[in-house]
Formats: sequence, structure tokens, C-alpha cells
Amino acid sequence: MTTKSSANQDAIAMLTAEHREVKQMFEQFEQMTDRAKVSKKKLADQICEALILHTAIEEEIFYPAVREAVDEAEDKLDEALVEHASAKDLIAQIQEMDPGDELYDAKVKVLSEQVEHHVEEEEKEMFPMAKKGGLDLAALGEEMAQRKQELKTTR
Repeated sequence: MTTKSSANQDAIAMLTAEHREVKQMFEQFEQMTDRAKVSKKKLADQICEALILHTAIEEEIFYPAVREAVDEAEDKLDEALVEHASAKDLIAQIQEMDPGDELYDAKVKVLSEQVEHHVEEEEKEMFPMAKKGGLDLAALGEEMAQRKQELKTTR
């Protein structure tokens, strides 16, 4: 999910780019037929992996930095963590399933909807707070890109 240029992106640009990539993958998944089981599984697994990495760098680096810099972000950050926990639960279920299993497509769809809601709140509410908070978004982006690479090599 990371391109070489992500190391040069600020934190918000990096997270926003990842949001777009996951959204495209969900859209691709929705267009697949029931007969494309192998492709569906592969794409769903890619979505899950991308979200696992994304939530990890948000929780380990971005959210704590925003929490420290922006007092009024606390409720949004708490809500985001609860949304992450819910998404992680669905991700774990999807990873254990096969596309032919009952509710597989429904779980991917619900995950897509949860992520869409989460992304909208981050981009419309949390990111503007982070920008106003005076964070060094370039340094944060660099730290997040490095951490993401570490996580990829250990997965």
C-alpha cells in the first residue's frame, strides 16, 4: 500500500492516500462476481492487510501525537479507537473465512461502510484539528512511513 513517495509525504497526505487506495480496493471487490472466489479472497486479504498496517501507524504514532497537541481532539480520538477495534474484529473474521462462506460478502461490505464512515470523520474533523495543532506533519509522516515498512517486514 505504500509507494516510495510516501516517505516524502506529510502524515495527513499519507493517511489520505491510504484511504483512497483502500476505497478503490473495496470498490473493486464489490464489482466481482460470486464466481471469482480466488480473486475475491486475494483482494479481501489485501484490504485487510492494508487496514491492519494503516490502523497500526495511526494508533502507534498519529493518534498519540494529535492527542498530545490538540486538547479538543480527545473525544474524536477515543471514538476512532473504538471504530478501529470494531474494524479489527471484522478483519479477523474475514481473514478466517472463504468467499463461499455465508456472510463473507456481507462482512466485507459492512467493513467497507465502517471504514468509509471512519475516513469521513478523520478527514473532515480530526485532520483539520491536527493541522491547527501545530504538529510537525512532515516528521510524523516520515516516522509513520518507517514504521509501516518495519511492520510489513515482520508480517
